[in-house]
Amino acid sequence: MKNTWKKLIIFLSVMGPGIITANVDNDAGGITTYSVAGAHFGYSLIWSFVPIILALVIIQEMCSRMAVVTGKGLADLIREEFGVRVTFYAMAGLIFSNIFNTVSEFAGIAASAELFGISKYILVPLCALFVWWLIVKGTYKSVEKVFLVACLFYVSYIISGFLSRPDWNTVASSSLKPAIHFDKAYLLMLIGVIGTTIAPWMQFYQQSSVVEKDIKIENYKYSRMDVIIGAFVVNIIAIFIVVVCANTLFTHGIRIETAKDAALALKPLAGQYCFYLFAFGLLNASVFSACILPLSTAYSVCEGMGWEVGVNRRFREAPQFYSLYSAIIIIGAAIILLPNVKLVPIMLISQVANGILLPFVLVFMLLLVNNKRLMGKYTNSRIYNVLSIVVIVAMIGLSTALLLTSFIK
Repeated sequence: MKNTWKKLIIFLSVMGPGIITANVDNDAGGITTYSVAGAHFGYSLIWSFVPIILALVIIQEMCSRMAVVTGKGLADLIREEFGVRVTFYAMAGLIFSNIFNTVSEFAGIAASAELFGISKYILVPLCALFVWWLIVKGTYKSVEKVFLVACLFYVSYIISGFLSRPDWNTVASSSLKPAIHFDKAYLLMLIGVIGTTIAPWMQFYQQSSVVEKDIKIENYKYSRMDVIIGAFVVNIIAIFIVVVCANTLFTHGIRIETAKDAALALKPLAGQYCFYLFAFGLLNASVFSACILPLSTAYSVCEGMGWEVGVNRRFREAPQFYSLYSAIIIIGAAIILLPNVKLVPIMLISQVANGILLPFVLVFMLLLVNNKRLMGKYTNSRIYNVLSIVVIVAMIGLSTALLLTSFIK
């Protein structure tokens, strides 16, 4: 019993990077994708979350293992092993991608403002100020605690799922029995659901946060558990988003385009409480992601350029780190406050940038994690390499398909 408590305490001290990184994947864009999937295709896409969990665990586990063994972030390792020129282009792509991703998160905040009857010109600046203050004035420990609390608020989607009263036997059978249709709309949605699972910023952020948390190799098994739990939790939340939309909007033949549309459509069908829970979940996810995406960019670029990095440092100790973080927040919030801003092209650009950058990041990761000079005895096993290659090839294929379909739609 004493040993069990000791293990639990160690896990709680290590827990954070895996769960936080995974949950940010359910951002405004992710919630929109899952809402549309449920509203347009019912339960028929739920089975896809099983391979999604496997892919997320494999890729994020490699990041966490590299961080623990080398004590360096992914951008740092890319610069050391592949040179400054390669790192520069990778970081330029990441900045470009994450600026537009951050704009999408502030778009989610603006949509939430409308749902709650608040002007976006009030809520967006307040949220931007909050996320800036949280990082600039906090420490890694205090920031991580806030992020973990934000993860807890995703339970609003689970509650809204139960309030919609679905047939759980149908949900369970749909999870275990793939129902693949070969019409164009279904295939595009399937690519969207799976292809949005893993974005380039996730690998950089998780590895950097594990390094800053200073997790030691003797506690790595707990860090791996953190990754696994994060992968399951984020996909359970996603399933509940699909379920609530499938059980209400799909059954009534209601078509939607955004998460805001989903929340509004739920009000007469599932009740006011379900509407508010869904709207609150969107706000929480958007604010959470608006913190993480600029932070991920600041970590990656500063590591890649060899500058001082870390939330535990003060502004004067890491001026480039905090300046870049601040600039991305200001740009993201400012674009959303522009009158008549068109969000669809912005989301398209971020999707294209993610799709172009992801294959390079995944290939770099596989080369690094199999480098015996860096990893020693902690390189991938042969079986793990086969699984990793299959997942990486699949993700590259999905990213390519996502790019192509972005222009076909």
